[in-house]
Amino acid sequence: MDAATPVYDLGRVPYRRALAFQHRAVELRARGEAPDALYMVEHEPVLTVGRSGRSENLRAGDAELASVGIEVVPVERGGDVTYHGPGQIVGYPIVDLTGLPGGRDLHRYLRDLEEALIACLASFGLDASRRPPYTGVWVGDRKVAAIGVAVRHWIAFHGFALNVDPNMSHFDLIHPCGIRDLGVASMAGLLGTAPPREAVIARLAGAFSHVWERPFLYPEAPAPGPDTTSVPETIHV
Repeated sequence: MDAATPVYDLGRVPYRRALAFQHRAVELRARGEAPDALYMVEHEPVLTVGRSGRSENLRAGDAELASVGIEVVPVERGGDVTYHGPGQIVGYPIVDLTGLPGGRDLHRYLRDLEEALIACLASFGLDASRRPPYTGVWVGDRKVAAIGVAVRHWIAFHGFALNVDPNMSHFDLIHPCGIRDLGVASMAGLLGTAPPREAVIARLAGAFSHVWERPFLYPEAPAPGPDTTSVPETIHV
């Protein structure tokens, strides 16, 4: 049996620190000095703009964003503008595509992320699905999970943001992912209450285990994960 892929819940991490952490983790994975891993985080409110980002999808101006303490950060992932904030589970799989069932197929990788998120949501009784041509996971006509990835040396990074119980009014500051005619939802809004973060992460780990045909290790009482404060000098996995 393959060695278990570790799942780390790093808690709340400033976005720029998490980005530097990912870059270092990708380097180590590409050199074979670290295993595949799935990192779960939560960010302070931030807007990230991917490679396809367009300025008109930012509905708020600099002054309004500054008044609510929201920074705009350009990033190398695919996609347009996305919101991150407390109440989301943001997942960063740092994985070698070569070792996944779909191999070096980026489109298959995106579908795998969607499949795992759909299975996780189904375990909470939510009927989620894909909505081509858009990437992400939807319940009806509202997106509940956004996806945007990047690949370097065939190591995937960035990942997904699952809306568990975020401040939904912050999505009014943007056209999420550049989509103007569809809405956004959260698990709390759909279920009437927010499930515990630990339960959602455990079910995500189980879903990824099924999709990628390998065991994932997420202990009931997670131990501290890598020290993000030490990036970029070192990480511990």
